[in-house]
Amino acid sequence: MEDEGGRGGARRVAEVLSGDRRALARLLTLVENGAPEAEAALAALFPHTGRAHLIGVTGAPGTGKSSLVNELVKVLRGRALSVAVVAVDPTSPFTGGAILGDRIRMRDLAGDPGVFIRSMASRGALGGLARATADVVRVLDAAGFDRVLIETVGAGQSEVEIARTAHTTVVVEAPGLGDEVQGIKAGILEIADVLVVNKADQPGAEAAFRALRASLEIGRSAHGDAPATWSPPIIKTVAIQGQGLAELAEAIERHRAFLDGSGGGRERERARLAAELGQRLRDTLYARLAARLAAGRLEGMIDRLLARQIDPATAVRELLAAEA
Repeated sequence: MEDEGGRGGARRVAEVLSGDRRALARLLTLVENGAPEAEAALAALFPHTGRAHLIGVTGAPGTGKSSLVNELVKVLRGRALSVAVVAVDPTSPFTGGAILGDRIRMRDLAGDPGVFIRSMASRGALGGLARATADVVRVLDAAGFDRVLIETVGAGQSEVEIARTAHTTVVVEAPGLGDEVQGIKAGILEIADVLVVNKADQPGAEAAFRALRASLEIGRSAHGDAPATWSPPIIKTVAIQGQGLAELAEAIERHRAFLDGSGGGRERERARLAAELGQRLRDTLYARLAARLAAGRLEGMIDRLLARQIDPATAVRELLAAEA
């Protein structure tokens, strides 16, 4: 049985590398579900990764991210680039699956063999990025896509998470969402490689543009403007009309060229892999410890925390001491 499983896994990997979309979809399902056979496939695919440019798209709800991604894909396809889209949806509270709103909105891309769209449930992950996103992106990279777009729900810490996952992070703003610029309070400018003011035909768009530009200038004054520093451009778009999307695609390509020319691409890839390795190490060590704890030990400690009989740091020390 093991040999049959091994042969099946090798065949699955070969099919993905050859461009078989059905095999790709099946493997992504295994990856998302954490199936044991997915781990071997990911290991076999890893040497084939590192070629795709990973583009993160994030921003507050209501900024028109999905429409922007939809139109950006069309522009990239017009340049003969193959594109995969990972749309990280909110988790359905009833089924735990992705609501799939993004795939519904992107249905006009269906039928294009150079486009692959995958919706993922966030499964309650901090900030909205699904725990399996890194692996899904890796499979799509190995499958030969030139560009992989990752769109998040834009809540909590997703901006930071996507900056770790992507080579180029696009932050989308829009007028009329309460604050003049939603992202400034969240420190979003610190992780933005390209800024977009979408819905630029609406009232308040020019004010949002000026506020972003002023914030960037303040940041440059505070940190200096070294020649090797990338200055995030601000692109005005009206996504539903396709306006400004060619300029956005150009800005993304300029950033990719900047990373390649400055060595920043390798540094960013190293940081991305280091963050992933650290997270996987923490997850694995926690899982091993939890499995070794006596039945009810962890729940009992949580009860003590709830009753304020012990503090979290002391609780950790006690749990580790008991298993030493």
